[in-house]
Amino acid sequence: MGIFSDLKMYGRFAWGLRGFLKHTLTLEEAKAIIKRRMEEREPNFLRLVRKGIYGYPKSPYLPLLKLAQCEMGDLENILKMKGLEGTLHALREAGVYITFEEFKGREPIVRNGKVIPVKAHDFDNPYLSHYYHVETGGTTGAGTRVPLDLDHIAELAPFYMVAIDAHHLLYAPAICWYGLLPDETGLLYILFRSSYKCLPVKWFSPITKRDFRPSFKDRFATQYIIRMGRMFGYPIPWPEPVPLDQAIIVARWVADILKNHGRCLLSTHVSMLLRVSLAAQEEGLDLTGATLMGGGEPPTPSKVREIICSGARYVPNYFFAETGPVGWGCAQPAEINDLHFFKDSLALIQYPRQVPGSVMTVEAFHFTTLFPTAPKIMLNVESDDYGIIETRSCGCLLESCGYTEHVRGIRSFRKLTGEGVTLVGSEMIHILDEVLPTRFGGSPLDYQLLEENDEKGFTRLSLVVSPRIEIKDEKEVIEVVLEALRRSSVAADLARAMWNQANTLKVKRREPIWTARGKLMPLHLSQRPESTLPKGRGK
Repeated sequence: MGIFSDLKMYGRFAWGLRGFLKHTLTLEEAKAIIKRRMEEREPNFLRLVRKGIYGYPKSPYLPLLKLAQCEMGDLENILKMKGLEGTLHALREAGVYITFEEFKGREPIVRNGKVIPVKAHDFDNPYLSHYYHVETGGTTGAGTRVPLDLDHIAELAPFYMVAIDAHHLLYAPAICWYGLLPDETGLLYILFRSSYKCLPVKWFSPITKRDFRPSFKDRFATQYIIRMGRMFGYPIPWPEPVPLDQAIIVARWVADILKNHGRCLLSTHVSMLLRVSLAAQEEGLDLTGATLMGGGEPPTPSKVREIICSGARYVPNYFFAETGPVGWGCAQPAEINDLHFFKDSLALIQYPRQVPGSVMTVEAFHFTTLFPTAPKIMLNVESDDYGIIETRSCGCLLESCGYTEHVRGIRSFRKLTGEGVTLVGSEMIHILDEVLPTRFGGSPLDYQLLEENDEKGFTRLSLVVSPRIEIKDEKEVIEVVLEALRRSSVAADLARAMWNQANTLKVKRREPIWTARGKLMPLHLSQRPESTLPKGRGK
């Protein structure tokens, strides 16, 4: 992006930020907005498809709809007969969908012998106005630019308000431990809470200048938003660097707030919540009354068990940059990772797919956006997650807002996770297949990345290296991998910074694990179940 495009972007964002900060959302308004949107799901879908797909000649979905012989009138008729989720299933059967790799722009769309070249930005919403580009947090490839749109944040704010209120924490003192741009999580959290004028008392950032230095553009944007907020009477806290091995600093702040207020909300990623809990226990701090809220990776039973040993309670959330919040923890959960699905902003169906390099079959999630402000236009876009979708009554406040669909048991079928960041796909496979064999010898059959939990519940990524490979210093293997990540992309460099702090990568001298059918998976997702999950209902 050139300097003139940057200046234009900053100008739009500045103008939009002024208006965004002027309005204060009330809980009653939030509930009324959600009720209206629940009633308008199908009209919102048609409106987005009519303008964002059929009315946009460059849309990558148009060739798929043409192959399916589906015009706008046909879509309207199907919607009348089958409803929204039924229509999406029919489109999926007809080949109207986008795979995870296609959506990231790493593979062309191939349907019925026809090849349709695509790039990640082809799925951008062409009608956004007040946005700032950020990098997605996952490192599943060369990093995807996602517009951080203020209109979209305003659309998402009602979710956040009702979700926090469901746990009786709407105006509880809050702390966050999130990164800075190009990691968007910190600023999104700040802007969500700005919408109802309840800012966190502290903003800690796990990334220090020693680990990663953001670009001038990202540093400028962060400072600009904070200064503008303060100018309009919003005391946005300056981010304070706290590396992962200093989690006790965060724990002490939580404990101090509890002494004065009796309750506190801490938001960050699951492994970082675990670090805070362990640090509190080691220092003898009682976190009873605190709620530790976060996602970014599966909240395994061992992680959650350690978190609640501190006296705190845990609430999960489900979020990704292309859509914003997908779901939030139920106040009366059926299991650890039981969330209410935000169906007024998204539609979700499942469709079976075989996991690459495996005999395993899962019911993959397919998302469709319903808001005209969504950063990406999504029509049956396959994520790399799967789980169970069910409609049930739980009696919590989120159900009273109309969120009757639950999503639980969410796992990724292709990502390795750790410290709130993820890594899989082209970058890591390139390192395993080319970088390590070139540096240390052997072939791609001698290297593998294995996901497993340690005795404290932290997710570790073991670099499996065959004993046949002569290595003088195992630390050198890790250094080579980290350096390769640093050179790959901004998102991979962020993962490197976090994993280097957390000592996430370890070397294991053993033969790589082969499947029962004689296949070697370079990324061995050891915690994934080996059977198909029950198929969830798509309504």
